[in-house]
Amino acid sequence: MPYVEENYDVAVVGAGHAGCEAALACARLGLNTIVFTVSVESIALMPCNPNVGGSSKGHLVRELDALGGEMGKNIDRTFIQSKMLNKSKGPAVHSLRAQADKAEYSRSMRNVLENTENLTIRQAEVSELIVKDGAVAGVKTFSGATYNCKAVVLCTGTYLNARCLYGDVINYTGPNGLQSANHLSQSLADNGIVLTRFKTGTPARVDKRSIDFSKMEEQFGDERVVPFSFSTDPESVQKEQVSCWLTYTNEETHRIIKENLDRSPLYSGVIKSTGPRYCPSIEDKVVKFADKDRHQVFIEPEGNYTNEMYLGGMSSSLPEDVQYAMYKTVKGLENVRIVRNAYAIEYDCIPAEQLKSTLEFKKISGLFSGGQFNGSSGYEEAAVQGLVAGINAAMKIKGEEPLILDRSESYIGVLIDDLVTKENTEPYRMMTSRSEYRLLLRQDNADIRLTKYGHRVGLVSDERYDYVVKKQQLIEEEIERLNRTNVGANEEVQSILEAKGSTRLQSGATLAELIKRPEMCYEDFETVDKNRPNLSDDVIEQVNINLKYEGYISRQLKQIEHFKKLENKLIPENIDYDSVGNLRKEAVMKLKKFNPRSIGQASRISGVSPADISVLLVYLERR
Repeated sequence: MPYVEENYDVAVVGAGHAGCEAALACARLGLNTIVFTVSVESIALMPCNPNVGGSSKGHLVRELDALGGEMGKNIDRTFIQSKMLNKSKGPAVHSLRAQADKAEYSRSMRNVLENTENLTIRQAEVSELIVKDGAVAGVKTFSGATYNCKAVVLCTGTYLNARCLYGDVINYTGPNGLQSANHLSQSLADNGIVLTRFKTGTPARVDKRSIDFSKMEEQFGDERVVPFSFSTDPESVQKEQVSCWLTYTNEETHRIIKENLDRSPLYSGVIKSTGPRYCPSIEDKVVKFADKDRHQVFIEPEGNYTNEMYLGGMSSSLPEDVQYAMYKTVKGLENVRIVRNAYAIEYDCIPAEQLKSTLEFKKISGLFSGGQFNGSSGYEEAAVQGLVAGINAAMKIKGEEPLILDRSESYIGVLIDDLVTKENTEPYRMMTSRSEYRLLLRQDNADIRLTKYGHRVGLVSDERYDYVVKKQQLIEEEIERLNRTNVGANEEVQSILEAKGSTRLQSGATLAELIKRPEMCYEDFETVDKNRPNLSDDVIEQVNINLKYEGYISRQLKQIEHFKKLENKLIPENIDYDSVGNLRKEAVMKLKKFNPRSIGQASRISGVSPADISVLLVYLERR
C-alpha cells in the first residue's frame, strides 16, 4: 500500500507557543520547514489564561522579541488591556502584562505562519520518530505518511497521552476538548527518551451576562501603553481598553471546598502527577494557606467578541456541582452561569536534564525540544524555548555556531540552565528571584542585551541592529556628558530641587550627581541643561536607570566577571568522570547524569560541592 513521503529540512511537532516560534525561526532562516498540529484551529491557542507577560514573563517576551521572535509583535496586535506591573518598585521587576483577545491572538499568529515563506502547516498527528545511527531522520504520522528531515523540534505541550479531569469525570483529550496525541510517547520511549508526567489546570469560563460587576473592583489598563515589541510604534498601541475586575473568595467558599476535597481527583489519588507550585488550584490554596480567609479572583474577558470571562485564581478539578456551589459564594458571582467547567490536565513530558544547553537531546543528534514538553509551565516560557530550539536546529543544519545564552545575559539563559541542570519535580515557572543578576536583566534593556545575537543568527535585520548599536552609543555619550556637566547652586537649580522635595545644594554639582538622587530624574533639569541633545524616550529611560543604579550595576558586573570565568572553562564532552581522582561518588553520579558543558554549569548541579569543583578544575588544568 503506497504512503505519502515528503522531504523537509526541519519538522516541528506541535503549533502552540513553542511550536510557532520554532517553526518561524527555522523558516525565516531559509530552511524548508513543516509544522504539525492536531488541529489548525489550535495554532497559538491560549488554553488557559488570556494574557501574555506578567512578573518575569514580560522579561521573557521582551528578550524573545530582541532575538527576532514573534510573540511580542503578536500581542501588540491583539491585546485588549495592557498594564506595567510593579511600577512602585525598582525597574528590575517592572513587567509588562497584556490581556489578549484569545481568538484574535490565535488567528493573527496563524496568519503569520500561513504567509511565511518556506513554512508548511500540516494537520496530522505525529506518531513515530525515525532515528538512524543515533541521529534523527524524520517523523511518521498516524496515517502512515513519512516526512524525512535533518532536524526535528518537539513542541508537544500538554497533548501527549493527555487526559482532562474534574470530579470523577475523565476525558482522554487535550486542552479545550481537542484531540490528544496518543502514539508518539511510545516511540520516544523506544528511542531511549525518559518520560514523566506533570499536570496543570485551568478555572471555569463563565457568561459575562450572569456577573454582577457592581460588587467588584474595576481594574483599568495603563493610560499610556508600552508595547511589548521594540519594533512596534508606541503610538499604534494607544487605544481604548477593556476593564478587568477583582473580587474575593470568602469563608463560605473555603467551607464548600474543604467539605468536598475527597471528591477532587487531586486529593482522592486519581491524579498522581505533580502540578505547578506557583499556580496552584483553589483546593491547594485553601489547604496550604488555611490561615487566609480570602483569595483574590480576577475576572478577565477572553476577547472583544465573546461573553466568556476567565476566573483567574480559581483553577480547580472539583466536580461540576461543587464548582457551581463554590463560584456562587463569591461576590458578584451569585447567579453565575458556567460556559466551560474548570479541569485539571495530565500529560507526558521529559526531565530536561536529557537536553544540552542548545535544547538538543544528548543521545539523539538533530532532535530538539521546547516548551511544556521540557517540564516548564506558561506560554512565555514555552515560546522562548521554542525560539532557541528552532534557532539551534537551523544552526546545526547550516553548520554554524549554536545560540547558548548564559545566566548573566538573559532570563532565557536562566530558564534553560535551570531546566537542564536541576531535577525539576514540578512544572518550572520563571520568576525574577531565580536570576542572580536581575538588576542587569531588565525588560527595558532586553534589546541592548540580545539584539546582537538575533542579528548574528539571521533573525534581526541590519537596520534594526544598527538602530540598537546607535541607541547604545547615544546612552553612553549622554551619561558621559552629564558626568562632565557642572551646575552651580543658583536659584533656578535650587527651585527645581525644592519642587521635588530634594535637599538644596551647598556648592556646585554635576547633572549626573543630581539625577542620581532618588526623587529626581533626567527630565527635571531640562531648563538648566543648555547643551542637552534631542534624545528619544527609550534612550532617556536608559540614561536615568543607568545613573540611578550605577553602584549596584558595577557591583553586578564584577560578579558576572567571576561567573564568566567559570562559564568559559568548558568540560570535554567525552570526559570520564570515573577516572577523576578524589571526586565524591555522588558528584560522579550527578556529573554523569547531567553531563555539564562548563565548570560553571557543573557548580550549579545539586550534589556537586565546591570541593568537587576544585578537584575538577585541577584535573582539567593537568589535561
